[in-house]
Amino acid sequence: MLTVRPLDDTTWPAFARLVEGEGGVWGGCWCIGFHLDPNGPKGQCKPYRETKERFVHEGKALAALVFEGDEAVGWCQFGRTDDLPNIKNRKNYEASLDHLPEWRIPCFYVGKKHRKKGVANIALTSALEQIASLGGGVVEAYPYDVEGMKTSSSFLHGGTLAMFERLGFERVRLIGKTQWVVRKVVVPISR
Repeated sequence: MLTVRPLDDTTWPAFARLVEGEGGVWGGCWCIGFHLDPNGPKGQCKPYRETKERFVHEGKALAALVFEGDEAVGWCQFGRTDDLPNIKNRKNYEASLDHLPEWRIPCFYVGKKHRKKGVANIALTSALEQIASLGGGVVEAYPYDVEGMKTSSSFLHGGTLAMFERLGFERVRLIGKTQWVVRKVVVPISR
């Protein structure tokens, strides 16, 4: 059975085991690329592991972390736009930008043994629930439209357009050959 917990100090060890067990995820990035200042120097967040851990402890690196038992098997990264200033296809994105969202969902990762089992869908649903509990607002993501295309799930770090549309996201504009900006307003949970 799959469960979801937030990425925080208590779940960091499981997150780190997943990343290390997968060779650092995408060549050792530790899911840090979207935290980088797009105008900053190269290597600004090295060493990546230590930087990611510090961001988690500071509450700047948020994710819905999916577990099978005690083993982390994937995640959906999300966060406030100020904490995730970098996105793919930035030049095209900024060319027709009307306003920045409160939240971004820039990437997913699912362990190799757990792909095509719904982990990303579970992670996205939980990320939206966590955003609602943190005050909600406009959420933006950058998925790929792969309808009718043969593609490897290992390259779909932004998720698929269909996955986001099933959860009520609307297409805003195309910023890459198949990459869309999608948005949804998440209503805060009343406490």
